Amino acid sequence: MSCDNPQPSAKLNRVHDGTMFMHVLFFVLGLAALVAGAESLVRGASKIALSLGISPLVVGLTIVAMGTSSPEVAVSVGAALSGNTDIAVGNVVGSNIFNVLFILGISALITPLLVHSQIIRQEVPIMIGASVVLAVMAIDARLGRLESALLLAMLIGYVVFLVRQSRAETAQTHGEFEGHVHRSGGWDAHWSVQLLLIVAGLGLLVLGSNWLVDSAVVFARALGVSDLIIGLTIIAAGTSMPEVATSVTAAVRGQRDIAVGNVIGSNTFNILGCLGLSGIVSSGGLDIAPAVLNFDLWVMIAVAVACLPVFMFGRQIGRRRGLLFLAYYVAYVAYLILGAQDHDALDEFSAIMLSFVLPITVVTLVAMLIREQKRQDEAGG
Repeated sequence: MSCDNPQPSAKLNRVHDGTMFMHVLFFVLGLAALVAGAESLVRGASKIALSLGISPLVVGLTIVAMGTSSPEVAVSVGAALSGNTDIAVGNVVGSNIFNVLFILGISALITPLLVHSQIIRQEVPIMIGASVVLAVMAIDARLGRLESALLLAMLIGYVVFLVRQSRAETAQTHGEFEGHVHRSGGWDAHWSVQLLLIVAGLGLLVLGSNWLVDSAVVFARALGVSDLIIGLTIIAAGTSMPEVATSVTAAVRGQRDIAVGNVIGSNTFNILGCLGLSGIVSSGGLDIAPAVLNFDLWVMIAVAVACLPVFMFGRQIGRRRGLLFLAYYVAYVAYLILGAQDHDALDEFSAIMLSFVLPITVVTLVAMLIREQKRQDEAGG
């Protein structure tokens, strides 16, 4: 009789499979809601700003840049409110690594990317500075509310600085951003529709972040990995989809400097805005996991610093450098996966990276800086 009744086990498997399918479905729906919410928020806010007489350049530097980072804000704040601080922090750190290595890598494979001199002189140093400030604040393994408020204050100061600086920009720069911002007119020309778009966008961001975080926690449990690993990889890549769409579209359209500027600006907004706001709303601030302090945070800083010599050399990111960026992102994810599984190949993989790949990379970057400095000296002489 017992041989003829395997029903309970089969039913349990079907229930488990059905539950996991629902979580996968909500994860995908959450991603879609985040992307749609960011687009709706940017469209509504941009058009209201333009109707109030704010220039397309200022809108592009502030509203569009913050809009593409809104999924990271929604997810990190939602995770902080629910007590999942590893997801809140991992999302920002992972997104910044993903933005530079993956998005710029993919965009450069489409077309070599031009790097505006202002990005080299100003935006990259600001991004590096924000990364270093975060590392200093997190040295005690915690980002308190006061420190978070300071990050948010720095973001406000940065935005004010950009707005003031934009008044001195050239007509060409204004024209570039005008093509990047939603134009006036069309079905959403009335302020009531624009306001509705903003409300709908915010609602989708909140809903999408809840679905994404809840599903990601279930995946972490099912896969036997930590919330931090999920935040650094799947969530980080998912919340960066607006940046992917913006940079890839800009590269296809030939707006090659905007493709770079979008990534650098988004990284600065992620550190100052996402973590600043998340730390304020979280009860007691954000705890920084030892793994982040010992590895991921330094990878984020190294990636930010590496942008300087790469961007300076010829002021463009060619296809070979784009492919190199992608290879490094694959290596980073592979390291996280091997570490999460405590795989036997982890030690060998780490030895290869530390003994060969990283030293060669450092030497190459230094050589690029020296060659670029010599080129500039010769041009000046």
